[in-house]
Amino acid sequence: MASMSLAGAVLVVVLAAAQPARACYSRVFSFGDSLADTGNYRFVFSNDTRAPVLWPPYGETYFHNATGRFSNGRILIDFIADALGLPFVPPYWGGRSAEYFAGGANFAVGGATALSPEFFRRNGAPLANDNTVHLDMEMDWFRDLIKLLCPNDTAGCSDMMNDSLFLVGEIGGNDYNLPFFAGVPFEKIQNFTPSVIAKISSTITELIELGAKTLLVPGNLPIGCVPTYLMRYKSDKKKDYEPETGCLRWMNQFSEDHNKLLVDELEELRQLHPGVTIIYADYYGAAMEIFLTPKKSVSLAKIKDNNRTSTIEYPLVACCGGGETYGVSSARCGRGEYKVCDDPQKYGSWDGLHPSEAAYKVIADGLLRGSYTHPPIANSCPQLTEMVSSAEFKVLYDL
Repeated sequence: MASMSLAGAVLVVVLAAAQPARACYSRVFSFGDSLADTGNYRFVFSNDTRAPVLWPPYGETYFHNATGRFSNGRILIDFIADALGLPFVPPYWGGRSAEYFAGGANFAVGGATALSPEFFRRNGAPLANDNTVHLDMEMDWFRDLIKLLCPNDTAGCSDMMNDSLFLVGEIGGNDYNLPFFAGVPFEKIQNFTPSVIAKISSTITELIELGAKTLLVPGNLPIGCVPTYLMRYKSDKKKDYEPETGCLRWMNQFSEDHNKLLVDELEELRQLHPGVTIIYADYYGAAMEIFLTPKKSVSLAKIKDNNRTSTIEYPLVACCGGGETYGVSSARCGRGEYKVCDDPQKYGSWDGLHPSEAAYKVIADGLLRGSYTHPPIANSCPQLTEMVSSAEFKVLYDL
């Protein structure tokens, strides 16, 4: 399967097996949608037993089994937790004991939105499923967990809150995806952004009021580079595409507009809460490294119990699905007569909507070892500097 070829720098990252002397944080608490879900979907929607994410080929690359992650292997939160010296963050609905949550909890659910279904009904864009999980629900679960972890005195959780990292997202993508797929006019969808940002902001404020001291808040990915959208809005007009990437220009601009509003809102929150560290995670910028430098190679540890280097050769193509152009067709990954590529690590997308493990690894490297967190996450976790110094970066040029 061929993809758009672009000449440019090829960055090869070889990471040594190094761990920080101690974890920067005692726990990670995560909120969001399918980009962060580590298994909640199977519990929250237990009646949806035919959901493809619950079965192989999902999870086949790293876990060798479906874990409820919407990818072929590890996702961003897995790489973040590992780099911080913590175990993978367990799904909230997977356990009910304090011991189970010793390393934190993940409240993210595939399909979740920032805003409630009521908001969309009120604004003339009702969701197909009124049971859609949203941020207010995830916050309710978090409050319930606090009661479990601190049964006698919730105020006594202050040390835990101080020492925890709160990952607030990615969230908001489905507030746009679901209306897009339902055929809601783009002009109407654009008007949802201020409300999405306001909900993310109020959630951050609630977490701070509960004692959170360090929050990592992601922006949206460049949705104009998502294969499903590239296929859905395929155009004969050259001006609709970014010449450097082949991504849809107008959709990426929409993502950038969302992210700019979010960055401005986070700056206001910093002014209101000077004792709290609020870090913007530039998922957009980190992901664009894949599309601007399409043959980016990264070390992918522990795959088939052997370190190796994989090259993302097809950044705009889905590995699992079908179709010749972007790897998407009427057959969805895990449903119908779908096809799976021979090597998922060569693809930027897993199923046409979600990044591959290789893409997640590139984004994680950009956040944890690159320049895509503001302020740098290393400021609040100096141990990450040790990992950077133990890594070898080589830049090659494919001219």
